[in-house]
This record gives sequence, C-alpha cells and structure tokens, in this order.
Amino acid sequence: MGSLQEETIFRSKLPDIKITNEMPLHSYCFEYLSSFADRPCLIEGATNKIYTYADVDRLSRRTAASLVKLGLTQGKVVMNLLRNSSEFVLIFLAASRLGAIATTANPYLTPGEIKKQLVASGASVVVTEACAVEKVRDLAKENNLTLITIDKKFDDCLYFPDLIEGSGEVELPEVEIHPDDVVALPYSSGTTGLPKGVMLTHRSLITSVAQQVDGENPNLYFSETDVILCVLPMFHIYSLHSILLCGLRVGAGILIMKKFELVPMMEWVQKYKVTIAPLVPPIVVEIAKSPLVEKYDPSSIRIVMSGAAPMGKDIQDAFRAKIPSAYLGQGYGMTEAGPVLAMCLAFAKEPHDAKSGACGTVVRNAELKIVDPETGASLGRNVPGEICIRGQQIMKGYLNDPEATKNTIDEGGWLHTGDIGYVDDNEEIFIVDRLKEIIKYKGFQVPPAELEALLITHPSIAEAAVVPLKDELAGEVPVAYVVRTKGTEITEDEIKQYVSSQVVFYKRISKVIFTEAIPKAPSGKILRKDLRAKLNAQVS
Repeated sequence: MGSLQEETIFRSKLPDIKITNEMPLHSYCFEYLSSFADRPCLIEGATNKIYTYADVDRLSRRTAASLVKLGLTQGKVVMNLLRNSSEFVLIFLAASRLGAIATTANPYLTPGEIKKQLVASGASVVVTEACAVEKVRDLAKENNLTLITIDKKFDDCLYFPDLIEGSGEVELPEVEIHPDDVVALPYSSGTTGLPKGVMLTHRSLITSVAQQVDGENPNLYFSETDVILCVLPMFHIYSLHSILLCGLRVGAGILIMKKFELVPMMEWVQKYKVTIAPLVPPIVVEIAKSPLVEKYDPSSIRIVMSGAAPMGKDIQDAFRAKIPSAYLGQGYGMTEAGPVLAMCLAFAKEPHDAKSGACGTVVRNAELKIVDPETGASLGRNVPGEICIRGQQIMKGYLNDPEATKNTIDEGGWLHTGDIGYVDDNEEIFIVDRLKEIIKYKGFQVPPAELEALLITHPSIAEAAVVPLKDELAGEVPVAYVVRTKGTEITEDEIKQYVSSQVVFYKRISKVIFTEAIPKAPSGKILRKDLRAKLNAQVS
C-alpha cells in the first residue's frame, strides 16, 4: 500500500459539521421532540392511523418495558421479522432504549434462511406477523424463543397490542449505553461469501444520519414539514437509515406502505402530499413507463432519491417527464459503510446540479479514496479503482467473524467496498464495475456462493457457478452454470424448481446453462469474471 504522503483523499464539497455522537440512538432521534411532539410521525396509509411524535416516544417506552419482562435486556437480540409497520419502528426504538440489539429480516425468506439468521444472531425474541408465523413456530419451540405477533392472535404466540395495552408513564431499567455498543444487526454478504451480521453501533448510525440531515446546509434537506414515503422495506438498511432514522431526527411524517403497488402508492402520494420519495430503480422504471401515473397529482414531491442499484439516463429522463416537480438524484451506499457513502448534492439546502450517472459526492465528516485493486496504491482523479471509505459511520465489524472483518476493514481503518469507481474533477463519484460478487436484484442482495452451495447439494449436480445477468426491470438476475453428474440428465426446470423451493423469490435462478467444466483459478476459486464475459457474449 502506498505511503500516507502519496494518498489522494477525497472529501465532501460541504464543510464538516460538529457531530455529537456520544448519546444513545433513540435519544439522538428524539433530541428535539419538544418542538414537534404533536406533529404526525408515523402515518399508516392503509388504515389512515396517525401516531404523533409524542405517541411514538410513549409507545416505544411501553414496548421497551414489555420486552424487559420477556428477558430482552442489554446486549440481547430481538429479530424484527416484519414488513413495514408502526410496530417495526416501536420494536427498533425499544431495543435502543434497553441497550439491546435489533436484527432485521425479510418475512418472505424461507424457514431455512430465517433459521440461519436467527441462530447466527443469537436472537431470543422474534416479532413477526401472521404471514410468517408458520416459518418460525417450530424454531421458536426448539430454541425456547419468545414469539410475538403484531396482527393476529395465536395460541402459542404473545400478541403485541396486548403487551403494550394501557397508558401512563413506565419505569425502564437504568442502563449505561456506550456509543460503541451495537444497536442494529442487519445481514449483508459484504463483498463476497454468505450473509454476515453487520454490527452498527449507536455512534455509527448517529454519525451517518448526522452526515445527511444535520447542520446549516444538510446534504439531505429534510424538515418537519416533509412527508416521506416509506415503501422500501425497513428491514433493508437503505430504508431503515435514510427514511426512518433521518425522518425521525428532523420530525418529518413517515408514510408507511407494507408493499409496493403503483396505484395505492400514487393515491397516497396525492392524499398525504408526499414531498420526499426514496425509491429504487425498478419502482422508478414502473413510474416512468406506466400511463396510470398521469391520473394522479404527484406535484407535492420535491425530492426523489434512488439508491441500492445504478440507474441509466433514459429512465431518469422518462421519469422526470412524469413527475417534473421532483428532483431525481442518486446516492450510493452499502450496509457495512453505515450505510451512505455518497449522496447527490441536489438535495442539499443550497443545491448543486448533479451529472447524469453520478451517485453524488462523499458524505461530510468522512474520507474517501480510490485504490488500485492489485497493488493497493492510492489513485488520483478520473482513474477507476476500488472505492474505500473511512469515518465514524462505518460498521464495527461482522458479528463473530474477525477474518471477514479484517478482509473488509484494513489496518488504516479504511472500509473496502468491492466497488470499482472514480472521482471526477468536480468531486462526483461514478461507479463503473464491481469487484464484489454480489448480485443485486431490485436492490436485494443475492450471494452467488449461497446459491452454489445449495445447487451442489443436488445429487445430479457435480459443480455449479452463479453469475449475474443484466435485466432492465430487476437490475440483475442470477444465472447458473451447471456441470451434471455423470450419467444424469437433470433439466433446467428441475434445477429451477429445486432452488425456488428453498430460497426467497429474489434468489431464484433465472436461467441454467449446462457446461462441461467451471473455470477455476489454481487456488480452486471460481473465475466468475470469465463466466460473466462468456454470458454477456452469449446474450449479445
């Protein structure tokens, strides 16, 4: 690695700010509670139910008091196995109040996938909804877990509304929360391999939220008069951070949608006068292409943030024609980075125009550098290399995985993203490739290693490799190269069915290509780069 003198360090175009990150996360979110206590905090689109900030503060305390009685104390883990809901927010804030940890998971995962995360995270309490109870019921019995449901009563589950019934003040145990204690444990595959628990601390999340919304000229100019659309799943770090935590900090209204459906979304945008719409490219594509959008008035929207996957200029232009009131810009993040690395300055109080294809400039109070992936040497402007970030917002490390942590955060404190990009003369960041092997389906992570491990458990499959194929709607879809076991004639459909019965929908194999051999390095590592090139050649 080059000496410190040779390093080119990139910083935000906005000045650094003073960040007070020594307090617990919930205290930071509610620091200015008195100034917006009576304003709407959580708005449930489907039921028209509105919780004020005072309600959310009070109910999160009651939730914390209930969870203490169930044994959720400092350092213990609760799993939020929920779609977007007010209960998700209350559980998350309650965990913070207790010095406990919330691990978040998609209720549409298969029972096997949920079990892996439950066991790895060490969760003792699971909060879920009727649609996922069957997936965790046996697990809960086997592992003596407390199971809570939010929307329907079951004989063998506690019922969330019953737990927090009643009103009045509650006494919570006094706990001393250290800024470097873990508060959130989302799961990510990082640059390679299987999903791992990402330890995000009170300090790292406060720093990351402050980088966006605090100070005189915030990167994201959100205020208490804003209504933020929350259609992206809160179990994903993008929504948890950039919608929920940033929204709570500024006192904005957060409009909760359980799942994306275009017509209800447009109806609610019009009804609740949504001003901020954080989206992902597949939703942007649907809005850009659907004639239904023209039946509604989305003119209240002033900001549309797009993240979790890159987006092309054609789609941006088509979208702007549909919602001309909105400024559409992109950000760039990864769970391990806490999560935001860069954000478009068009969202700032004093906006700057963004270039097409750029994903913003590096966040305040952080450092970014570009390194040669082969030598580790620091690179200058306009030269593509691996993007690395350093600052108090990055993860503490991977849970119980010092080796993977060491491979991601180097001795200098730099987090290596596995993304290839460059910084131009205007400080804007462009992503051009990925070193990392993760496939991004509509912003969801699909680890090739996980699908390969599953494929080779089939007796008719000798070897397998999984690579991404570009897809206009999904971004990328998984394609499997398969070597059949000698003397077997397994078909593409049989393989697809075998995989889809064991994984969540976005990890399903889109196409199977049979081959005589899988290309490998002398070390035995699959040469996915060669397979990607081969696949692209076949498709074009």
